[in-house]
Amino acid sequence: MIVRWRALREAARGPVVTHALIAGCGVVFVLSPASGLNPVYGTGDELLAAGTAYFRRWGVVPDELFTDAPRAWLTPLTALFVHGSWLHLLGNMLFLFVFGAMAEERMGRPAFLVFYLCTGYLALAAYAAANAESAQTLVGASGAISAVLGAFLYLLPRARVTSLFPFLFFLPLRFPAWIVLLFWFALQWVAAHRAESGPGVAYLAHLVGFSLGFLYAWARYRGATRVRRPATATEGDSQP
Repeated sequence: MIVRWRALREAARGPVVTHALIAGCGVVFVLSPASGLNPVYGTGDELLAAGTAYFRRWGVVPDELFTDAPRAWLTPLTALFVHGSWLHLLGNMLFLFVFGAMAEERMGRPAFLVFYLCTGYLALAAYAAANAESAQTLVGASGAISAVLGAFLYLLPRARVTSLFPFLFFLPLRFPAWIVLLFWFALQWVAAHRAESGPGVAYLAHLVGFSLGFLYAWARYRGATRVRRPATATEGDSQP
């Protein structure tokens, strides 16, 4: 009984918010038409139509956000839990699992949850404002997770991160977090300037989220001692 109680106490001290966010996104996705697992939405054309309607209801539609009913202003929040495919979901949750746990430990659970939701909301709203005439639906936790990466860069810049770079034949190499995350930010910057309008990755939301996360951590923790401890992460082609 003592061993079991200790195990429960250790689990309670873990990154509860990070795990809850991952679980929430997973449950929402499995129940959505995008997973293809919910028989309620049917198959074939019926499933495609249901998916389109689902994304427009819960995702951010820029040309509706600033002109539609007040309900549209909830969509930057609901969109954080909606993903368009298995790859989209798993890529985002991998980044959140690795970087979110340590950021949550540093910030504390309530603060981390508020930080995640607020920065994610602002990142998606900023993307919508910059593309106000677009009718393309935006979904995913990318903006919030990018904010987590930005905060991680400030809070744990020297943490060792295991990375997979495609141009190095996906060899696992360990670098300080500041090198990996600044390299990631540079890729997002280049991609954002090359991106065309229409369906694709919302690189601007990544840049806004990352900047918000870094600035928040700088403003909130600049007087505190930053933690320098090892960390393990996987960085690859998948973008949060």
